[in-house]
Amino acid sequence: MYRLTQEIDFCYGHRLLNYDGQCRFLHGHNGRAVIVLEGKELDDSGMLVDFAKIKCPLRTWINETLDHRMLLFEGDPVVPLLREAGEELLVLPINPTAENIARLIFDHAQDEGLPVAEVTLWESTRSSATYRG
Repeated sequence: MYRLTQEIDFCYGHRLLNYDGQCRFLHGHNGRAVIVLEGKELDDSGMLVDFAKIKCPLRTWINETLDHRMLLFEGDPVVPLLREAGEELLVLPINPTAENIARLIFDHAQDEGLPVAEVTLWESTRSSATYRG
């Protein structure tokens, strides 16, 4: 089995509803997505996937969709206020936990046809969540 890893750094803000800890307040993270691809076969050039073919669709999508955006649950009462203020938002049908953001990135990598095995989202240097398909 071959395994590749690509790391993509990005910044995002969020808050969690139905949560009693500090993350119930609007705040931001310097996140790092660690995307792991796996496969049994290499292509004719001896690669599982060219790193550029990982970086281009995923980094572009993360930069355009997640980077410097507020990630908020669709039922969050601040969504209309932030939209009215012209803030960049990604409104989700789920609470924007590290677990759910990792799955969001995993699903997009899979939609791009990449043989993704797992995505880990580091929301700080000491805290991460991983989603495996």
